[in-house]
Amino acid sequence: HVQLVESGGGSVQAGGSLRLTCAYDAGYRVLSLGWFRQAPGKERVGVAAISPDGIVSYADSVKGRFTISRDNGGNKMYLQMFGLKPEDSGMYSCAAGEYVAPNGRLANVYVRGRGTQVTVS
Repeated sequence: HVQLVESGGGSVQAGGSLRLTCAYDAGYRVLSLGWFRQAPGKERVGVAAISPDGIVSYADSVKGRFTISRDNGGNKMYLQMFGLKPEDSGMYSCAAGEYVAPNGRLANVYVRGRGTQVTVS
């Protein structure tokens, strides 16, 4: 039973790009969605979030390099990442929650996917 399933991670060199995809249940169309990153030994942090009607929020560290978008018809959310840096490395997970908060945060997460690994060297 699909709730949130991420794909698109991989290993790239610094300066490269990746596009992450999150497939979600149709019932989540009315919820805000977000991407999180967790590096080894560090806390999970919000990277970007998007409301059902397209309001977006980004962490300062990714502004101008990452773009979040969603396709409610196809039940998919995307994170396009350009200009990747080693500090962008980590496990990226998508989540559904209550609302978009500043600095790329998704407030009151209801459910989260397992994640996809991004490694930048």
